[in-house]
Amino acid sequence: MSIYTRYGDSGKTRLANGRIVSKDSPRIQVCGEIDELNSALGVAIAFIHDEGIQQLLIQLQHELFELCADIALVPSDNSVEYRIDGKHTEILEELINSFEARLPKLTRLVLPGGAKGAALLHLARAICRRAERSLVRLSKHEPINREALSYLNRLSDLLFVLARYVNYTAGEVEKTWD
Repeated sequence: MSIYTRYGDSGKTRLANGRIVSKDSPRIQVCGEIDELNSALGVAIAFIHDEGIQQLLIQLQHELFELCADIALVPSDNSVEYRIDGKHTEILEELINSFEARLPKLTRLVLPGGAKGAALLHLARAICRRAERSLVRLSKHEPINREALSYLNRLSDLLFVLARYVNYTAGEVEKTWD
C-alpha cells in the first residue's frame, strides 16, 4: 500500500463513513488538532524517563486515535457505538486524583515550563485545549460524540497534573504567576 493516494491533491478527504469533505472542514480541523496533540505526546515521551508515565502517555496516544475515529464518523442515526465513552473520562479523573494527591497543593497559577518533559506536557495541554475549543465549535453545527468533549476537557487537566508531577519528581521548583 502506498502512503499517497493523490485523492487529497484536490483539497478533499473522506470521513469514516465515506462522506467527502474539504480538508479545511471543522471536523477535519478537530482531527488535525488531535493529531497534533498526539504528536506532542510522542515528543514528551522522548524526554520523560519515568516508564510508568511513558506507558500512560502511550495509552493516551491510542485513545486519541480512537477519539479521532469517533470524530471522523458522522452518525446518520442513533445506533452509532462510539469508541470513547464515559468510562474513559472516569479513568482520567482517577488518574488526576492519584497524581494530584502526590503533589503540593496549588496556591497560585503555574507558569508552563520546567523540565523538558514537563514543558512538553504543558504544550500538549495547550494543544488539547485548542482541540477542545474546535470540537465545541463543531458540536454547534454537526452531531458528535458528546463524551469526546468531557474526555478532552479531563485530558487537558491530566496533562497539567502530569506536567506538575514530572517537575516535582525532577526536583524542579514550579514558577508561578504572581
